[in-house]
Amino acid sequence: MNTEQLKKIEAGNGFIAALDQSGGSTPKALKLYGVDESAYANDSEMFDRMHEMRTRIITSPAFTGERILGAILFEMTMDRTIEGKGSAEYLWQDKGVVPFVKVDKGLAAEADGAQVMKPMPDLAALLTRAKTHDVFGTKMRSVIKLGNAAGVGAVVGQQFEVARQILGAGLVPIIEPEVDIHSPEKAAAEGLLKAALVDELDRLSADQLVMLKLTPPEEDDFYLDLVKHPNVLQVVALSGGYSRDEANARLARNHGVVASFSRALTAGLSAQQTQAEFDAVLDASIESIYRASIT
Repeated sequence: MNTEQLKKIEAGNGFIAALDQSGGSTPKALKLYGVDESAYANDSEMFDRMHEMRTRIITSPAFTGERILGAILFEMTMDRTIEGKGSAEYLWQDKGVVPFVKVDKGLAAEADGAQVMKPMPDLAALLTRAKTHDVFGTKMRSVIKLGNAAGVGAVVGQQFEVARQILGAGLVPIIEPEVDIHSPEKAAAEGLLKAALVDELDRLSADQLVMLKLTPPEEDDFYLDLVKHPNVLQVVALSGGYSRDEANARLARNHGVVASFSRALTAGLSAQQTQAEFDAVLDASIESIYRASIT
C-alpha cells in the first residue's frame, strides 16, 4: 500500500470524485454533457467520447488534490492514458489525487428488496493490474430498496466477502451498499444496514481498513458510529440522484462524512462550453462539494 496515498485519504480534507460511469450509465451521462447518440456509432466510440469528457474534467486546473482526495475510475479508464500517461498515474503524480477503480460488474436481479452484485470472475486479474497502475483502492456497488433483513444481510455479506479478497491483494475497498433514495422504507433499511455493517466491521483484524460509501441517511449523523470505527478509513456519501444542492445540504449535516459524488459533480458541465466556461462551472461545483465535505 502506498503510504503517501493512505495519509492523503486519512487526512480527509476534501472529497472523492466518482468518475466511474460504466456501460449502462454512459449514454445518459454523455447526454447530460451535451453529447447525444449521433456523436458515436458504437460502444467503442461511445467510450472514446466518455474518456474525452473525463479527461477534460481531470486535466482542468479546477481539479486538484487541494480539494479532491481521490477519484474512482472505470476499469477501461484505468487502462487508458491522459496526456500520454496512464490515467491513474496521471491522477496521483500530476494532480495529487488518489486513484480508485470500480470493480463490480453490475447488479443481479432484485431479491428480498435488494440487488447484490453479479459475479466477478476476473477480479483477481483486475486487482493485479490495478496494483501495477499504483491504484490505492476499489469500489463496488450493491443496492438496497426495502427494509428487509434478508436482503440487507445478503448485500452486506457479499460486500465483505469480496472486500476480504481486495484487502488480501493489498488494496483498500470502498464498500457501497446504496440505499435507494426513493425507498418507501429508507429509514428502516438504514437501521438494518448500520447493524449489519458494524457486525462485519467488528470481525475485521486491526490492520484491515475499509471505506464505506453510503446514501445520506434520513437521521442526521446516523452513521457517526461507522465514522469512528477503527477499521473505517473514511465514510463517503453518494449523491444517489439528489440534486447537488440537496446532496450537499444532507452531507453537511452528517459530520465526518465526505462526498463521493458522480452526477452531482458533473451537473452543469457541457461539451459545448468554452474551456474557460467549463473550468468555471467545474470549479464552482468542486468548491460547493468541498465545503459540504469538511463539516
